[in-house]
Amino acid sequence: MHSPRCCFSRVGLFSKLGLLPWCSRKPPGWPQLFLGSAWKRNFTHEIVKKYQRGRKSQKKPSYLGPLDGSWQERLVDIVMPLWRLSYEEQLKATWLGLNVFLFVHAFLSYERDDKYYYTREILGSALAWARASARCLNFNSMLILLPVCRNLLSFLRGTCSFCRCPLRKQLDHNITFHKLVAYMICLHTAIHIIAHLFNFERYSRSRQATDESLASLLSSLSHQEKERDSWLNPIQSPNMTVMYVTFTSIPGLTGVIITIALVLMVTSAMEFIRRSYFEVFWYTHHVFIIYFISLGIHGIGGIVRGQTEESMKESHPHSCAESFKKWDDHDSQCERPQFEGHPAESWKWILAPGILYIFERILRFYRSQQRVVITKVVMHPSKVLELQMNKSGFSMEVGQYIFINCPSISYLEWHPFTLTSAPEEDFFSVHIRAVGDWTENLVKAFEQRHSPIPRIEVDGPFGTVSEDVFQYEVAVLVGAGIGVTPFASILKSIWYKFRHADKNLRTQTIYFYWICRETGAFAWFNDLLASLEQEMEELGKVGFLNYRLFLTGWDSNIAGHAALNFDKATDILTGLRHKTFFGRPVWENEFSTIATTHPKSAVGVFLCGPQTLAKSLRKCCHQFSSLDPRKVQFYFNKENF
Repeated sequence: MHSPRCCFSRVGLFSKLGLLPWCSRKPPGWPQLFLGSAWKRNFTHEIVKKYQRGRKSQKKPSYLGPLDGSWQERLVDIVMPLWRLSYEEQLKATWLGLNVFLFVHAFLSYERDDKYYYTREILGSALAWARASARCLNFNSMLILLPVCRNLLSFLRGTCSFCRCPLRKQLDHNITFHKLVAYMICLHTAIHIIAHLFNFERYSRSRQATDESLASLLSSLSHQEKERDSWLNPIQSPNMTVMYVTFTSIPGLTGVIITIALVLMVTSAMEFIRRSYFEVFWYTHHVFIIYFISLGIHGIGGIVRGQTEESMKESHPHSCAESFKKWDDHDSQCERPQFEGHPAESWKWILAPGILYIFERILRFYRSQQRVVITKVVMHPSKVLELQMNKSGFSMEVGQYIFINCPSISYLEWHPFTLTSAPEEDFFSVHIRAVGDWTENLVKAFEQRHSPIPRIEVDGPFGTVSEDVFQYEVAVLVGAGIGVTPFASILKSIWYKFRHADKNLRTQTIYFYWICRETGAFAWFNDLLASLEQEMEELGKVGFLNYRLFLTGWDSNIAGHAALNFDKATDILTGLRHKTFFGRPVWENEFSTIATTHPKSAVGVFLCGPQTLAKSLRKCCHQFSSLDPRKVQFYFNKENF
């Protein structure tokens, strides 16, 4: 393989030939005038052609001349790995880099700053570990609310120009980023707590020491001289315990509250708890209010202290620390140092995102109070409830979702549901499957015929990755179970677009895969698929919609019945013209067929389903995308709530 540095210079990272003269001798097999031929012909073609040739001929190691160690070489050492990363990986790398920078910068500041010389005499390096982790804690606490500001994300998705590029797709990973930030907060919380355990132990040990050391003298500075603010050790007497200081000081008490709140939020957000006991997750997660209030006032007590600027001018530690036993002498040029508490910083970090989130919640509350009229209620097989509703000023796009609250069940619980109606319809609808306590109670409430219809509150709609489905020439839609709901909206919208002869429709072909465990689930949208079949046939575009239904749960009776009636024109299970497949799709075969059929198309792959399926589809997208950007490219997109 050729050196990345040589490849980087030769493929034209910089505009002028020879700007990066790293390789004095060309490797065997590399044309001397590669760049010239690339410019005369197609540049991308030459790169791909050369890259593929290089991958095939790796038997003999290529010889590269020595590098000059210049700034260009170091630049490529940094840029080259980042250049190969995806947008998502680049953003993660940037976030991790900021965390590392803040931690190292704060650590070195407290480890080297003369202002904290005397503090380090008592605490050692634990001071720098505590403060560096606190800096990263503040930074990530500032970020963690932003990914859950749904209206902000919808605004960025719809109006900001930079979101029209591939960076816009990163908005769909907001929950993933929210979780990553939470993990980082947990990490730095652990470091912060451990460092402060060492700090309090050393505070206590130095306060009880009688060896007349500098640490002992600094710890004995009086707390009573408030006008001079001379104390450094928060433990005022040898008899005072660490536990007493922890629960009687503002930093100690708020630190305990912050830790408890964080433990409750993180443990209740675990996947199996969130899926099985959503109410526990929902209520416990709102402890974040206590977390942020406690974090904002955490540093008010000023336990971490440093020498004042005036005191450093009179008694600099470099010249006075060694003569600390003479501080009280009248003829000494060094006086006792004066200290001041470190000003609180956390509130500065969280103030702006806190205000933004408050406005977010106010907007949600205002929209939720608007009247919602339920126009139709339909009970489908497999405990699926369809609600058709109207709301003044409601406007939607395909693939969007809303949050629904039913006050008769719970005043505080809001649950997300994908819209199954099309923008062209005069109502909006959702399909709700009974899979938990809240949804089961909702289905039961609407099944009671002699009772009044429960009142529903709606917040939204909010954008998702499925909004971009019509931006691709070829779209692959994969739904698992109730995960078919966003694609129902897309398929309905396509039906309306064909009815009205929409010439702006860019999509040429759609592949729709629906994977279900039971046959009753197929009844949800049979009528829609049948209407699309008929519409495509009348317009002479039978190949526009290619759908396949997969049944993963069946018995011998179902399979035998389907086999006996296989020759019929319609499927025995669904009544559609396309037959139902038993088992799961072999995605390698499906992607290979699509890549062969559309050799020069941009294919958008959209999934609403489990994470295991997402891994398989993401792998196939990478595997079957051509190295040549002019040929078939698969772009993976997943719904995230």
